[in-house]
Amino acid sequence: MRARRKKHLDERTDIIRDIIVVQKTSDVLGFEESERYDVKTPFDLFKNDNPVELEIGCGKGRFIVEKAMANKNINYLGVEIQQNVLITGAERVKKEGLSNVKLFNCGAEILKYELPAKSIDKLYLNFSCPYPKKQYENHRLTYFSFLEIYKYLLKDGAEIHFKTDNDDFFEFSVNSFLENGFEITYKTFDLHAENPVDNVMTEYEQKFVALGKNINKLVAKVKL
Repeated sequence: MRARRKKHLDERTDIIRDIIVVQKTSDVLGFEESERYDVKTPFDLFKNDNPVELEIGCGKGRFIVEKAMANKNINYLGVEIQQNVLITGAERVKKEGLSNVKLFNCGAEILKYELPAKSIDKLYLNFSCPYPKKQYENHRLTYFSFLEIYKYLLKDGAEIHFKTDNDDFFEFSVNSFLENGFEITYKTFDLHAENPVDNVMTEYEQKFVALGKNINKLVAKVKL
């Protein structure tokens, strides 16, 4: 269900224009291949050469803001397709005065036209929509077409960290990674039973843990 449009959304977006630096729809995929590219290097975005970590589906920004506050020497890119949701994250970034966060209001399918190859040091997929119906599996962010985009963006040896509360989606994702040129270096069906010391929780994760739901996690990287 689409989120209700927030009041004064356009005015609020103008205030954080320096944080939400890309606002595009998937309509660009209808352009000629050569016309789709609008590549921005990490230096273009951050004016430094620090490592860049990417979260796809950053929602209201809790995860990426906490990571950025704790790691000022790392740059963070957040991608969220819903402008209504992303605006909250952008306002959090503005409030904290974080210069190491930029946000993209777009779908993951156009990222290869916005970022250079081998520019990302780590990628996070936190509680992506599971699209449980079989006919929509190509929308899952661990579907093979998205994995090909990640391969393009990730530096050699870079990791993907994937978390979900949906057990069926996790099984699908494990198989998808293994079948499409990735190796899984870590996997658990109950992350919080292991008391992870460096885990940053998203809004969804807090909710599910409070309800006693198990959290699945894996770490994958491209086979070299």
